[in-house]
Amino acid sequence: MAFHADHEFSSQPRPVVISGAGILTSMGCGLDANAAGFRAGRTAFRPVDLFDVSRQRVGTAGQAELPDSLPYVPRKEWARMDRGTRMALISAREALETAGLSGGEMPVIVGTSAIAMPVGEKYYLQAVEGTSRRGQFLRVETYQAQYQMTAMMRALGVRGPLRIISNACASGANAIGHAYQMVSEGKAERVLAGGYDALSQLVFAGFDSLQALSPSGIPRPFDAARDGLAIGEGAGFVVVESLDAARARNADSFGSLLAYAAATDIHHLTQPHPEGDAALGTMTRATRQAGLEPEQVDYINSHGTGTPLNDVAEARAISRWAGAATAKIRVSSTKSSIGHLLGGAGSVESVLCLLALRDQFLPASLSVREVDPVVEFDLVQQPRDARVKVALTNSFGFGGANATLIFRKEDQA
Repeated sequence: MAFHADHEFSSQPRPVVISGAGILTSMGCGLDANAAGFRAGRTAFRPVDLFDVSRQRVGTAGQAELPDSLPYVPRKEWARMDRGTRMALISAREALETAGLSGGEMPVIVGTSAIAMPVGEKYYLQAVEGTSRRGQFLRVETYQAQYQMTAMMRALGVRGPLRIISNACASGANAIGHAYQMVSEGKAERVLAGGYDALSQLVFAGFDSLQALSPSGIPRPFDAARDGLAIGEGAGFVVVESLDAARARNADSFGSLLAYAAATDIHHLTQPHPEGDAALGTMTRATRQAGLEPEQVDYINSHGTGTPLNDVAEARAISRWAGAATAKIRVSSTKSSIGHLLGGAGSVESVLCLLALRDQFLPASLSVREVDPVVEFDLVQQPRDARVKVALTNSFGFGGANATLIFRKEDQA
């Protein structure tokens, strides 16, 4: 069994690898489609047609395309899955397939923020209309995150304990981080971990009412005149596995997961600390845990939302962390291409780091017209072929939730 309730935990951290990965975004479905889009420097924003946006300031988002059904999911089960869970299922299946697994016993850790919000919206609308109670009990049941994720696990043939993490936009990164801790400490041989979020009217309208969305619909992270983020949707999953377990079954890997650090920035409900204190803390602890110096990090996938306050705080944190090496640190925000995936952002961006390691390229921060003077690092504004052995990803959420993960490409024998 992959999970041992009575296991004697390892006193020394065990080497951890990513043996499988899967992704679905507005750029496309699957690793290769996303790698091709990011290497080409494409953006993937379109008019939202899932719900009425006529009264909103913004009408576009990183809306993904989904199949109407899947051959391996019963029709009734598919109908009860919300849009986000369908994305999670598709990307989690790709993660298992690339890991050479077909289900089995393993813990599952999932990060999400909106969960099955569209189901709750349908419940509310029918309740206020007061015309019928038909289907309402089922909506109460299927609105719950554990219902949706156990449905995903059944479809994947995965058995094991389920943990759901929801701490805003760091949820997906923290899910992978917790999986790393389980495996490195000997609590599990492998864990299926990731994050997801789908577009929903309530969340979209909420961000719009906060005036957090870019009026143009195109985010410009680290631009001097940036004016907001764009919402996206999608999912990213990985199989986090001990090196010994992966070797025992002759599994390939995308690379090692070297470190995970988390911190809480107790500053403001939505605003980060202006100097990026918690971000500095997670980056510092993660690189120390990995046994690295900042100059050994080849690429940073920044949180980079494109909002005025976030980008300044993260830029200052990177400069404080890197010190004299700041000018050589290569940074970009892939949210400029697909938008902010909220609870799924950290996991999707982790998979994009793995693609950068696999294909040896740097994705770009697109649509930048004038770089903000606070940026002292090398902001990647066009995709580049590059040597990438170590990649770091940052995820920061409302309420001050911060997380950093570090991945390394291993030399092939």
